[in-house]
Amino acid sequence: MRQSKLLIPTLREVPAEADLKSHQLLLKAGFIRQLASGVYNFLPLGRRVLRKVETIVREEMDRIGAQEVQMPALQPAELWQTTGRWETMGNELMRLKDRHERDFALGATHEEVVTALVRDEVNSYKKLPFTLYQIQAKYRDEKRPRFGLLRGREFLMKDAYSFHEDFDSLDQTYEDIFNAYKRIFERCGLDFRAVIADSGEMGGKDTHEFMVLSEVGEDIIAYSNESDFAANIEMAPVKPSDEKSHEQPLEFEKVETPNVKTMQEVADYLGHTLAQGMKAIMFKVDDQYVMVVTRGDHEVNDVKLKNLYDANNVELATEEETRQLVGAGFGSLGPIHVPETVEVIADYAVKGLANATCGANEDGYHYKNVNSERDFNVKEYADIRFIQEGDPSPDGHGTIEFARGIEVGHVFKLGTKYADDLNATFLNKDGRAQTYVMGCYGIGVSRTLASIVEQYHDDRGMLWPTHLAPFKVHLINLNVKKDEQVELSDQLYQKLLDAGIDVLYDDRPERAGVKFNDSDLIGVPYRVVVGKRADEGYVEFKHRSTGEQTDVHMDDLISHLKPLVQN
Repeated sequence: MRQSKLLIPTLREVPAEADLKSHQLLLKAGFIRQLASGVYNFLPLGRRVLRKVETIVREEMDRIGAQEVQMPALQPAELWQTTGRWETMGNELMRLKDRHERDFALGATHEEVVTALVRDEVNSYKKLPFTLYQIQAKYRDEKRPRFGLLRGREFLMKDAYSFHEDFDSLDQTYEDIFNAYKRIFERCGLDFRAVIADSGEMGGKDTHEFMVLSEVGEDIIAYSNESDFAANIEMAPVKPSDEKSHEQPLEFEKVETPNVKTMQEVADYLGHTLAQGMKAIMFKVDDQYVMVVTRGDHEVNDVKLKNLYDANNVELATEEETRQLVGAGFGSLGPIHVPETVEVIADYAVKGLANATCGANEDGYHYKNVNSERDFNVKEYADIRFIQEGDPSPDGHGTIEFARGIEVGHVFKLGTKYADDLNATFLNKDGRAQTYVMGCYGIGVSRTLASIVEQYHDDRGMLWPTHLAPFKVHLINLNVKKDEQVELSDQLYQKLLDAGIDVLYDDRPERAGVKFNDSDLIGVPYRVVVGKRADEGYVEFKHRSTGEQTDVHMDDLISHLKPLVQN
């Protein structure tokens, strides 16, 4: 492709709205342009890379026998209402009406559509198992679209759905797709982790996220420094400790703590460590009030609380609600003398405390020398806190460290959730109607592209892996006014095309500095510069990532390039 004919509107300044490197560079290099907040055009260079990522995804999905389909982005509200997600998706679901005032949604995902499709078209166990997938734009009305392609309102996604007669079959497909995802992200050259995750609004269980390691990631990954264990911090289990204090229990006493509310203030005022205090927080779990008690240096994990109760909704109780229940506000709560209408759940670590402190459920007062098994009743001890760096790894190997990650893929075992809601059944071997068991599997294709840029760039621009680059070779004619340079450049361009090498030919009448800056910004892996030695048949050959350069004769160029661009 001749660069003079290609739409590459590069920018000299970093756009003010772009915070992340991927956003800045994709805009500066003319790969994308914003149409509206969270909505982007993919220009020719961006589309070329996107297509290469799509190709990797398709090859690995086809390799495990998945079948590609194309489902509508415009979906009738009735499907979403049947599963209850018309309400639970809230404002993120893009809703609209047709001219007849019928409600529709733009597809945020396709569980409802694919389940209805299979329900109506497949009726026998003989067709099972199978997996359908598509690569399609998805729509979510993000409250705060940001970070370019990493959090948009329209984005490209590969979504897949598998159908089974039993959970053993689902387990096998889940493993096949899990391994396919690992190959996809490995082929994209990404440093990633597959982590235990929460299913959220999707439902089901046994779910993993694929996280690209990046300092700009919105998610925190807890991983072992000695094993393969990794989990989203919301889901990382904490290994219960068998350690108990050997302190002799003392009589608990009520003490005045004026104007003392935070755990640190209480610890300082009473002269103990944070770990010696009990933190009590009131939650509303669906319609049940629950007081959650943790050690003072630990934080309540509301995802674990939601899963413990198998609840639809978990939220902090208001201070007014808390006062009506126990007679005190935030900062003075504790598990002693709690009314029967409030359930008390304590983290495992609380059980090992001796002579601890806690709120007295009276403003300005706390109890000292509190011992859990003696002084208050607990409905259940559970893993209810966030894991911390330095905690033992749940698999028994090493200790926990934290890293930030960008979610690029997610796999779920849905079970029968959507099939039950939509009455999707098949005839089993006995001729009886049986509900489908399902799995679903997503990859953010456009998000993967941005994640690659986050890991592959330097201060001059992008550093595309060869097999993902928009072009593999950048041929640059330094001076289009010199006949010998034009002649050699044209010859080499044709030779590269004839050899099947993907080449971008900079034939623009621009200064050398502009051409070099644009080349660095775009990030094509190999640069061939036709300059002052053109009359001798020599060109300058440069590796974009290493900066290594050498002079190569025109007759040797193809053989020099072939091993480098074959992948």
